[in-house]
Amino acid sequence: MTTPIQASALRIGMFVHLNVGWMSHPFPLSSFKLTSAEQIETIRSLGLSRLTWSPERSDVEDPAVQTSAAGAAGAAGAAELQPAQEEAPQPLDARQLAKLALSAQMEIAQRCERQFAEACRDLRRANDKVLTDPAQANADAQQLARAILDKMLIEGEPCLRVLGEMSSDRHAAHSLNVTVVALMLGRQLAIPAEVLMELGVGALMHDVGKIALPDRVRLARDDFNSGEAALYRDHVAQGLILGRRMGLSADAQLVIAQHHELADGSGFPSALMLPRMSLAARIVALVNRYDNLCNAASPAQSITPHEALSRLFAQCRSKFDESLLSAFIKMMGIYPPGSVVQLSDERFAMVMTVNAAHPLKPRVLVYDAGVPSEEAVHLDLEQAPQLGIRRSLKPVQLPARAVEYLKPRQRISYFFDVESTSRHDAREEAAA
Repeated sequence: MTTPIQASALRIGMFVHLNVGWMSHPFPLSSFKLTSAEQIETIRSLGLSRLTWSPERSDVEDPAVQTSAAGAAGAAGAAELQPAQEEAPQPLDARQLAKLALSAQMEIAQRCERQFAEACRDLRRANDKVLTDPAQANADAQQLARAILDKMLIEGEPCLRVLGEMSSDRHAAHSLNVTVVALMLGRQLAIPAEVLMELGVGALMHDVGKIALPDRVRLARDDFNSGEAALYRDHVAQGLILGRRMGLSADAQLVIAQHHELADGSGFPSALMLPRMSLAARIVALVNRYDNLCNAASPAQSITPHEALSRLFAQCRSKFDESLLSAFIKMMGIYPPGSVVQLSDERFAMVMTVNAAHPLKPRVLVYDAGVPSEEAVHLDLEQAPQLGIRRSLKPVQLPARAVEYLKPRQRISYFFDVESTSRHDAREEAAA
């Protein structure tokens, strides 16, 4: 249960809910426990009118209760008040632990989906202004890139999480997918924050030249006629024109200009070789290709994340910066989020997040006919040493009931989980 509270009454130890959009504040999460006076001052500076807190999740009492107790005991007595001695908590059994873990996973997934939807909405709004108010479109893109980057550059190692089926515009979803994955890769490569910012803006706007294109030619298709193919390829030149009108930086414009160039000179529009491509453009070109493989114009042509990664490694190594490709494969894991797999005990599962330290031990959603889908097991394979992944599967290879249960994604969307690095600490606390 949450309770309204004034910013002036905030105290360290309170679990607060900011109740505003993810992009409207500088914190990694919208709900969290206050740990410093600086956080309180930042919240007060936001001037929020909708602020609540959860007493049961906090380390302090309700201010009203504290005031009443202080008045009854007097100033001297209040100083001696100590929290009541609580009985030692009873250890949770396996079923309670599983329920707690499932609840935590569902909460994280729902939060990531809300954040993805909000970011897509803001990106659509920026795109809507490109032709009528290009300077403001640039400002909006800068704000969105900064918001994503600020929340990604936190202590720890955020990881990618596959989302449920998103109803957002597929063009905005593609650009956001590319941006999130590209920034994650840039972060892993320890690229400076100022360079990551330009990478983020360039990735968000890399397809801006498609704004005026007919829907049919917005995504590459095998059945393009010569005119459609030429129109599609022209989106790079149109994007540069619009990028200049927006006032994008030179580095962001290079991403637009080069995101279809390939290391071996077989890309377009300028057939550049690798040395002439900027680092940001190399990253976006790689991630853009991966997302297009997973989310093709025709769903029938889309391949699984595992297949996409395998194809990039086996068939396309000469087309991309090999050092970036190696780092990308390491980050995505052998079985990227969204991959459908069969475990060594024959059960079917879907990969939800990757364990960067142990790429063969991701977190998976397990199909179990004896467990309702709303209570499905989220299994961390790192904590199950006896289990492993036997093979990757196409969704069509699953039994019908497993397809209905796991709901393999028709369109792969990613967002990053800023709490995943603390999952072991949370599990240990729950088990204590």
